Amino acid sequence: MNKLLNLLLGVAVVLSVAACGPKKVSEADLKKAEASLFNADATVNQESVPGMIETYCRFADENPGNALAPQYLFKAFEVAVNFGEPEDALETGNKLAASYPEYEKTSVALFMMGSLVYEDKLHDLDKARAMYDKILSDYPDSDFAPSAEQAIKNLGKTPEELIREFELMNADTTVIQ
Repeated sequence: MNKLLNLLLGVAVVLSVAACGPKKVSEADLKKAEASLFNADATVNQESVPGMIETYCRFADENPGNALAPQYLFKAFEVAVNFGEPEDALETGNKLAASYPEYEKTSVALFMMGSLVYEDKLHDLDKARAMYDKILSDYPDSDFAPSAEQAIKNLGKTPEELIREFELMNADTTVIQ
């Protein structure tokens, strides 16, 4: 009888834990994840990067109406871009643009996706251009619209070509003066 009672009690505990699901991300979880991002010598703890991204994204997913949700998605995006996780950067950047198009840093994320992810890391100039075009169409008054226009003009050019154009432009202004 005791075995049966213990078995039923164990099943009840397992079912109650399973019904609750994983616990929601708290501010303490966010602080703990942020603290783990850097080692004592201020270098990045690369092993904690995926967990940091996941914690920020979970907070945004669990709290879509919270004013902090787009901020944490942007932070997840920045961590992914800065610490070598281009696929996570694209996923979180696209999620930010789709879920929070009015957020003040959405155009920043689009520009970073174009320049730092598609151009620099993945060398996909077509997708980089698509990001720049999206800024120009959806955010024409943003601070990044002129940068997007310039980026489109410079797409695919080598550093040497850019330097040469700059020198020619600089020479033209010197002659005029």
